[in-house]
This record gives sequence, structure tokens and C-alpha cells, in this order.
Amino acid sequence: MTTHAYIKLVSASKKKTITLSEVKELFQYYQDITKKTGEQLEWGYREAAFPYTIVETEEGKEQWFYLKGKNERYRTIIVGVGQEQIHNEDTGEAKEQTFIQVTLPQGATHGDKGKANEFCKFLAKKLQGELHLFNGRVMYYYKR
Repeated sequence: MTTHAYIKLVSASKKKTITLSEVKELFQYYQDITKKTGEQLEWGYREAAFPYTIVETEEGKEQWFYLKGKNERYRTIIVGVGQEQIHNEDTGEAKEQTFIQVTLPQGATHGDKGKANEFCKFLAKKLQGELHLFNGRVMYYYKR
């Protein structure tokens, strides 16, 4: 069964909007910091922390990309960006809210789910967003 998690950029977030290329830059930053951790530990931590390759397709250009697993424990995680209309019940106003969607397609492994949760928490913390996990729970990474 396909499941989704969302990192929503709220008014208290560091950014109000984000592009797919900025999300890729955050994944690159994640790989860089895990590589440095691995160098300090004298261990190939980067490969263990990010066992994927970023793959872009023509059909998903500027809307989504996927992470392709490098071994049998990891298969696929799909990452995309989008916007939704949210309505303020007090004022009746509607405004757009940007989100990052992380999808585990059918056939994803337990390893994919663990890494997807880890990546979602990293992105939400970095952007100070609101994380809606795969299990429906919500984590707040912004000051309230």
C-alpha cells in the first residue's frame, strides 16, 4: 500500500515556499554532513546514512524525483513538492501553503520507511516545518 508523509511550511517556518531543486540541495547537504561524520569516525557512514541515488525523470521534472536504493534493503522513495489551499476559519481567508510530500510506493521495504522517516525529520527540522508522519501523527519543528 502506498503511504505518504508531508512536511508543511507554515507561517512560522524558515521558508514559506520551496522548490524541488532546493529540496535536492538539502539532500546534498545531508550527504555532506554524514560524510564528514564518517570521516571523523573513520567509517563509511555516508553510504549507510544515504543508501540511495537521486533520479530525475522527464515526466516528474520540477515536481518530483525519486531516491533509488543502492542495495536490496532499500528500493524507492518518491519526493515531491506542491501547494494546497488552506482556509483560515477565523477570518475566512484562503492562502496557499507549500509542502514536501514523501511517498513510499507499494513494494517499499522497512528500510525505506525507516530512512523516509529519518529524511522527513531532517527536512522538517531544517525548515522548521510541520511534519505529518506516515502513521498520521504530527510533529512540530517550529516555535509555537
